[in-house]
Amino acid sequence: MQYSFASRAQTLLSSPLRDIRELAKRDSFISLAEELPAEELFPLHSLAEAATSVLSEDPLALQYGEAEGYGPLREWLSEDFSRRKGLSVQPQHILLTTGTQQAIDLLVRVYVDPGDPVLVENPTSPGLLQVLRLQGAVIVPVEGDHDGMLPEHLEAMIRQHKPKLLMAAPNFTNPTGVMWSLERRQQVLKLCVSHGLLVVEDDSYGDLHFADAKNPKPRIPSLFSLEEPQGGHVLYVGSFSKTVAPALRTGWAAGSRRLIEMMTAVKQMADWQSSMLNQRMLHHLLESKHFQLEDHIDMLNREYATRLKLMVELLKRSAWKDSRYAVPPGGMFLWVQLPPGLDGEALLRAALLKGAAFLPGSMCSAADRTRECIRLNFTHPGRDELLLGMNLISEAVMEFTARN
Repeated sequence: MQYSFASRAQTLLSSPLRDIRELAKRDSFISLAEELPAEELFPLHSLAEAATSVLSEDPLALQYGEAEGYGPLREWLSEDFSRRKGLSVQPQHILLTTGTQQAIDLLVRVYVDPGDPVLVENPTSPGLLQVLRLQGAVIVPVEGDHDGMLPEHLEAMIRQHKPKLLMAAPNFTNPTGVMWSLERRQQVLKLCVSHGLLVVEDDSYGDLHFADAKNPKPRIPSLFSLEEPQGGHVLYVGSFSKTVAPALRTGWAAGSRRLIEMMTAVKQMADWQSSMLNQRMLHHLLESKHFQLEDHIDMLNREYATRLKLMVELLKRSAWKDSRYAVPPGGMFLWVQLPPGLDGEALLRAALLKGAAFLPGSMCSAADRTRECIRLNFTHPGRDELLLGMNLISEAVMEFTARN
């Protein structure tokens, strides 16, 4: 049969990540391309205990539940937001989702019509670009620097395009790893409030902050917490995928009750609810006396900081001469501008032949102006894998620079 797919559906088939994920199934292949945490750091024993307890205590764990998500977990999140992040959010203002991606997808479905302009950071998350393209949004990139989105350019884009939405990740932006300054957050929020623009604040990487006792870094308030009084201009989204385990598929959206009601309505059409079993397991884990989330996050940050330092040392080798990068204070990625004359997609093809991968910068830009950049993930590969992967990519870089 000849199928007639919607024209925008073709964007789903054009991603190099599809090929990389297939190759990554090979034992000898090393991928620095994906948004993956380290599975050897998952709290396996604690999760096994949580699964056993939940399944043995109550068969309702396998039953349908509330579309908004497991009530006790929403209450836990409400308390955790207050205790660790200084946020005041009632449980009825929280929707549990199947990860951050679904939270964004649900909001876009109920808020964006085909042809609506949506502002994004440039560069930005490839997954976000796919969601917006599938909905038929007009994606408008906003430039930034080491402090975050540029207010002057943001204001110009707002006046020119009259956008429906601003998508932002102030804590360790994907892919650049930039952490917005407090002043920049205040400036961006003030602009959005004055123009009646809804902001989706993605805090998926916010807990991956590489501070320590010798180098303490105070948490900068979120856009969501900076809006006083709460006027509903910010939807705050995140997940447990980067801090506990992705397979639990548990994320959240927190914000105006009206937004949460609309997103819940479309979620009921999409999948009725996210996994009740996973949510109850996660809640049991978080309430367990044998597991402390903050201690676990501290452990992750120590190890990820070590892997980042290793990657930075490897980038000091001669193959990477004339490349440019800023070491991020957290997150999962290092954003590298290649030596002059190199193209990220061409380099990827050469690296794939050697058995390694990264994400080409072109996948992170709506304007296709980042072809000379690449995104490297330092959290998933172990130290030996990271060393080997970077060596293989370095070989590909040297082959290109030798030709030039």
